[in-house]
Amino acid sequence: MDQLFARAKAILLTPQTEWEVVAAEPGDAAALFARYVAILALIPAIAGFIGSSFVGRYSSFLSGLMSAVVSYVLTFLVVFVVASIVNALAPTFGAQKSFPNALKLTVYSYTPVWLAGIFLLIPGLSFLTILGLYGLYLLWLGLPPLMAAPFDKSVPYAVAVVACALVLAVALGLLHAAMLG
Repeated sequence: MDQLFARAKAILLTPQTEWEVVAAEPGDAAALFARYVAILALIPAIAGFIGSSFVGRYSSFLSGLMSAVVSYVLTFLVVFVVASIVNALAPTFGAQKSFPNALKLTVYSYTPVWLAGIFLLIPGLSFLTILGLYGLYLLWLGLPPLMAAPFDKSVPYAVAVVACALVLAVALGLLHAAMLG
C-alpha cells in the first residue's frame, strides 16, 4: 500500500521526474491492474455509490450498487482500450509502439481522475471531479519518456488520445445508462 501512495503522490507532485522512473520499470500488466487500478478505481465507485444511495438519495441501494459495480468493471476496460489507442497512434506521431509503456502511461495518467472521485461522496461537491483533468497534463508529460514521442508532437498526440478517450467515455456512458436505466 505504501508503494501505491508513494507512486500516486510522486505522479501528482513531481510528474516529470516520476515519468523517468516509470519508463525504467518493467511493464507488468497484471501487477498494474491488481496493485494500482484495482485499488484506486474503487474510490469513485464506492464514493459514487455512497453519495448517490445514502447521502443524496438519488438512487436505491440496489441500483446504486449495480451502478458502482458496472462502473468499476468498465474502468478496467477503459484503461485497456485507451492504452491500446495510445499504442496504436504512436507511429502516427513519430513515437515508438510499446503496449507495456502505453499501459503504464494510461494507468498513471488516470490517477487524478480516480482520486478526484472522492468528491462523489457528497453530491454537492461532485463538480470538483473536474480536478481529474490534471490527468491530461500528466498524459502530455508522459508521452516523450514512455512512448519516445518527439516533444513537438506530444500535444497533438495527447489531443488525439483524449479525443478517442472521450468518444469511448460517451459510448460507455450511454451503454451504462442503457443497462441500468
